Amino acid sequence: MSQKHHQAYQPLATAAAAMDNPAMSNSSSSSGSNDDVAGLEPHGLPATYSSQQLVASDFDSMERLRGNESVPTQPRAITVSQWFTVGVLCFVNLINYMDRFTIAGVLTDVKTDFGIDNDRAGLLQTAFVVSYMVFAPLFGYLGDRYPRRLLMAVGVTLWSTTTILGSFMHQFGWFLTFRAMVGIGEASYSTIAPTIISDLFVNSVRSQMLALFYFAIPVGSGLGYIVGSKTAHLANNWRWALRVTPILGLIAVVLIFLIKDPKRGASEASHNLQPTSFLTDVKELVKNRSFMLSTAGFTCVAFVAGALAWWGPTYIHMGLRMQPGNEDLQLDDVSYKFGLVAMGAGLIGVPLGSVLAQRLRGRIENCDPYICAVGLFISAPMVFAALILPQTNGTMCFIFVFIAQVTLNLSWSIVADMLLYVVVPTRRSTAEAFQILISHALGDAGSPYLVGAISVAIKNHLSSEPKMISNQSFQSMSQVLENATETVTNTLKDMSFSPRVGSSEDVIKFEALQYSLFSTTFVEVLGGIFFLFTACYVIKDRRRAAQESMAKELRLAPGENKKDIFDSECLVMCTDIALRERA
Repeated sequence: MSQKHHQAYQPLATAAAAMDNPAMSNSSSSSGSNDDVAGLEPHGLPATYSSQQLVASDFDSMERLRGNESVPTQPRAITVSQWFTVGVLCFVNLINYMDRFTIAGVLTDVKTDFGIDNDRAGLLQTAFVVSYMVFAPLFGYLGDRYPRRLLMAVGVTLWSTTTILGSFMHQFGWFLTFRAMVGIGEASYSTIAPTIISDLFVNSVRSQMLALFYFAIPVGSGLGYIVGSKTAHLANNWRWALRVTPILGLIAVVLIFLIKDPKRGASEASHNLQPTSFLTDVKELVKNRSFMLSTAGFTCVAFVAGALAWWGPTYIHMGLRMQPGNEDLQLDDVSYKFGLVAMGAGLIGVPLGSVLAQRLRGRIENCDPYICAVGLFISAPMVFAALILPQTNGTMCFIFVFIAQVTLNLSWSIVADMLLYVVVPTRRSTAEAFQILISHALGDAGSPYLVGAISVAIKNHLSSEPKMISNQSFQSMSQVLENATETVTNTLKDMSFSPRVGSSEDVIKFEALQYSLFSTTFVEVLGGIFFLFTACYVIKDRRRAAQESMAKELRLAPGENKKDIFDSECLVMCTDIALRERA
């Protein structure tokens, strides 16, 4: 590049930085670079940069030089087409999770119909999630290279078809097979949809749209309990609960073909990026410590969410029936309330996480993983309290469930946002796929089955234990000690030996499931620790992703196809980045 060009466009780089850091606006813009470097932090990041501004600052300047002003940086600048795209993606995500948790709302009826215990009932969700996570990397690879609308439409068609076919299966083996096939279809959508949002928006707008997208997860889960339980009650057949979402799925397929599928990296002015090999993508993701540690933390979130979502209504129903007067309480009534609580927690928790992140990023650059960690640390004792209250106070139990889910939901949109800004655009579908693979393989793929299997083992152990003191022994004791009847009775009550409502078998089943669910509190604490470690690396990895995208853009786009002004500005930007890194 000529000295003429260098002198003409060097001030633009300084001006671009000043737009994001007003403190630099009065600094010198001479051809020398020392003054520019002096006003920067050691790694080239001005002190006032937020987590999203880092990615946007240089890219926004490049995008303006291209003459492209279509990427909104404020909600009011979002076009109708972009709103429609986000709306369709949110709608499909909503019915996706409705379908996933419909069975949980009618689980008792399913167990009765097929004559299965908790371990095989948990296997239904595990089979679904296993196929979901196994096929996620395949769709992640395809999503980085082929038309995304077509892939999503095929996936939604597949899970809608297999869901409705599975509702007609009367053998448990076939029903389990079709539930596993549902996971294949859902894998295509879940790995691709967030990357479309990332290619439409940047900065805080992207965070807000991701919050809206992941807001559909707890709300959809809650609707799954409600729609499933109420439809089964009205039809007097649990199988009709599985025939609602497929109808909505067919509508979603039509809408998917009408949405906008932007070029990969379009929102970050990286129109000419080309995907690397699959092996290279995997190696780079493994070396990305922020991605791996945040995925480990999110795996713990998935473990807890999967276990509580699957067993929560059944467990609370068992506990409430032990209270006098609740002997005839139906599961669909509990599932309905649980669904409302889940929806309310989603309405508050997911947006709250996004708002907290956007408010704190200006002061704490790596606040995202800290928010996730604090949410898990608060959720753990709330879950513990909720697990010990159903048989004594149902209202307080639901209150603690609500608080636990609100704090657990803080991480949904934040984890997705972190993935998008620490991974380059051409690798994001693959990253989404591997996060799904890891988080589900070690998270909610096994947690429903694991909790069910542990509860069965504990139940068998408790059933085989000889009773220390039976009810007949208590009666004989009171007859012999007639003068101390009142004292003995009070003592026994204090020692919690007084009989509960329901048979001893029901009590054993409840306690076995309770002990098994206590494991979720320890997993939440472990997840919080993973997020604390993520905070140590997220800033550095975010810078690396932004710089790698810009470097690829310059290498892959021939200079003769761009304006001289754009070539000059890009070279100055890369030189400036190199100087910042050396500083």
